[in-house]
Amino acid sequence: MVSGVSLVRSSLYRQKILSSLKGKTMTPSEIAKSVGFRLNHVSMVLKNLKKTGLVVCLNEENKRGRLYELTELGKKVVSHEQGNSN
Repeated sequence: MVSGVSLVRSSLYRQKILSSLKGKTMTPSEIAKSVGFRLNHVSMVLKNLKKTGLVVCLNEENKRGRLYELTELGKKVVSHEQGNSN
């Protein structure tokens, strides 16, 4: 989990995208609107977060409308970070 926390802390994009997914399943477009980032940046960050095991794509076979949610590790990292922000 330490590497996940370190990875998230090093990028505002990762922090906001992970936080936006807390308790939700969202498409990249929904995430982009929620956090105010451009879609191409959100897609790039999601790819990285998926590779590191913090998010999972539920319908990988779709080209459009892919749904993302936090993995168990992602949930722990978000909870840890939100607990430290107080």
